[in-house]
Amino acid sequence: MSLLVVGTVAFDAIETPFGKVDKIIGGSATYVGLSASYYGQEIRVVSVVGDDFPQETIKDFNARGIDTAGVQVMKGEKSFFWSGKYHHDMNSRDTLVTDLNVLADFDPKIPEEYRNSDFLMLGNIDPELQIKVIDQMERRPHLIAMDTMNFWMDINLPGLHKVMTMVDILIVNDEEARQLTGEYSLVKAARKILDMGPRFLIIKKGEHGALLFDRDHIFFAPALPLEEVFDPTGAGDTFAGGFMGYITKTRNLSFDNMKRGVIHGSAMASFCVSKFGPERLLDLKDMEIEDRINDFVDLVHFDLDLAE
Repeated sequence: MSLLVVGTVAFDAIETPFGKVDKIIGGSATYVGLSASYYGQEIRVVSVVGDDFPQETIKDFNARGIDTAGVQVMKGEKSFFWSGKYHHDMNSRDTLVTDLNVLADFDPKIPEEYRNSDFLMLGNIDPELQIKVIDQMERRPHLIAMDTMNFWMDINLPGLHKVMTMVDILIVNDEEARQLTGEYSLVKAARKILDMGPRFLIIKKGEHGALLFDRDHIFFAPALPLEEVFDPTGAGDTFAGGFMGYITKTRNLSFDNMKRGVIHGSAMASFCVSKFGPERLLDLKDMEIEDRINDFVDLVHFDLDLAE
């Protein structure tokens, strides 16, 4: 099975209460691709970088089984750069710098050999580009998931509404779900979003876990309590990568299997936040992931006798 990931491959500068890094690898496709690569499927990435992007990092991607033939390198130009500073609660941040660079003219071209991909993950990019990607597919993938953010709700809500009718899963955080619907209750917000087109909805709640919805069911997965969180950047994309990696591997689109996918996504995200950038996602061992999954199972499983 193959998973096509379309999004950004970029540079980040990050400051948290626990440290600071001036320039590390980032971008939605980076985190999604690395996270999904642990599920043993064919991962294909479409993105754009400048010629300042290190070839050593591309080799790291390839070593993890990620096909980067769809990553365009623009000669004489610079890669997308983002800088942010997190507040002490690590749930809020200030964007300090956003240099679009090559991303300003990004026009995703899906290589011919990618157009029959079995699953598709659309990272957080302009809804018009997400639509363009879907239109280039030779056949509809078994499952199309998309991420978005409040920026696109502010400047291109009609485009966002259109692409939402074309996908199977929308992945947003709680703030974005509320803005998209005008509902404070996430249950009410979920009903409205499902009426907009997607069959499934995942609402990420950061350190408070994640919710999965379809029209008839709700599932909640807590976040694993961690002693140390150094950098939440990319955690949501890492979650999406773990989720889609698991679904691609199992090829099971039932709600029960989606629940398992949410646990896998949450486990992968818990590794991401333990170091700056995607560093931890480059050296995970299968046993570490299995143990972390079991930690989640132990966290939510209990036997309770309600009889008096």
